[in-house]
Amino acid sequence: MKKLFKIILNTIPRPLLIRLSYLVRPILAFFLKGNIYIDPIDGRSFKSFLPYGYGNQRNNVLSPSTLSLERHRLLWLYLKNETDVFDTNKKVLHFAPEQAFYKRFKKMNNLDYTTTDLNSPLADVKADICNLPFADNSYDTILCNHVLEHIPDDTKAMYELYRVLKPGGIGIFQIPQDLTREFTFEDNSITDKKERARIFGQYDHVRVYGRDYFNKLRSIGFKVDEVDYTAKLSQEEIIKYCLAKGEIIPVVFK
Repeated sequence: MKKLFKIILNTIPRPLLIRLSYLVRPILAFFLKGNIYIDPIDGRSFKSFLPYGYGNQRNNVLSPSTLSLERHRLLWLYLKNETDVFDTNKKVLHFAPEQAFYKRFKKMNNLDYTTTDLNSPLADVKADICNLPFADNSYDTILCNHVLEHIPDDTKAMYELYRVLKPGGIGIFQIPQDLTREFTFEDNSITDKKERARIFGQYDHVRVYGRDYFNKLRSIGFKVDEVDYTAKLSQEEIIKYCLAKGEIIPVVFK
């Protein structure tokens, strides 16, 4: 199973993979149904989750029903329990929309919900994050998760995110981050895909963020809250929802 998923992830183009996943999800969810683990996004329970990873695969992390990973389930719990995004009228901009959230956010009557990306088939607006076609101070909430590590000029992208976020607005900008690193590492001279995957975690990543990521966001103008939401959850909840303990959610404010 792990080898099969690794081959699929590394050979099928992501836009096609997204389309195919809609056909495969019901089958996976049926065969893995059980009562050990719960996906908090849709409330369905399973005997196990699926493995996932482009390089080194992690066991028991991909939900068969929503295709959510640890970070998606943690973010859902945070948004639901700690913010008013699900309860009040919000204008939301979502970059590279995750399947786990896309249809659910679309159906929420309180959200004026726009998705954007250069390649995703789920994007309403095809746009470059470094040159957004949106007016200043447009959005109450911006979700930009696991995008910035793909962007060569992430500083320019951050300025654009700051520009279109309303004063008083909130953004969640998750990235793959190595908290043992003090400084972010990037090296454009590494061009071999396998070597990039080994060093950066994925062949199309351009950097490994360190702890200085938070200060970079602050230098743009954001107020940053480094949220370890798993600290609020019990060990039983962490196991039940298959979460990564200690993962930091970068929550930013303007």
